[in-house]
Amino acid sequence: MSDRIDYSLASPEGYKAFGGVYVTLQKCGLSEELIDLVYLRVSQINGCAFCIDMHSRDLQKLGVSAEKLLLVPVWSESGKLFNQRERVALAWAESVTRVAETGVPEADYQAALAEFGEKGIADLTYAIGLMNAFNRFGVSFRRRPANA
Repeated sequence: MSDRIDYSLASPEGYKAFGGVYVTLQKCGLSEELIDLVYLRVSQINGCAFCIDMHSRDLQKLGVSAEKLLLVPVWSESGKLFNQRERVALAWAESVTRVAETGVPEADYQAALAEFGEKGIADLTYAIGLMNAFNRFGVSFRRRPANA
C-alpha cells in the first residue's frame, strides 16, 4: 500500500473523523458526480496518484465518459463538455485549493455563491477541504494507486 505508515491504522480515530465528513457530504444534496469531479480536480492539482486513480474509477462507474475524465485538467477550455454547475464547482475547487496563490477572489466567491447558494457553497468547500486533507495524507505517506 505504501512505503510509509498506514495512517488509517496508526490513528483510526482521526481517520474515522475525516470519514464522518465524507459520509455527511454523501447526503448533502450535491450530486455524487459533481463531488467526485471536484475530488478528482483537487487531487490532480495536489498530485495525489492514489486519489486521482480512485476518483477517476468512481467517475467511470457513474458513467462519465473517458473524454470528460481526460479533459478535467483543462475543463475551462473544453467547451460544453462540462455544464455550468460543474464549471463553477471546478473553478471554486481550483481557487480554494490554491488559496495561497489566489487568496480566493471575490469574483470566484460570488460566482460559486450564485450557483450553489449558502448551503451548497459551504458543502462544496467542505468537499474541497476534505480532499485537500486526504491528498496530503496520500502524498505524505506515499499511498499508491490500487493497481500499482
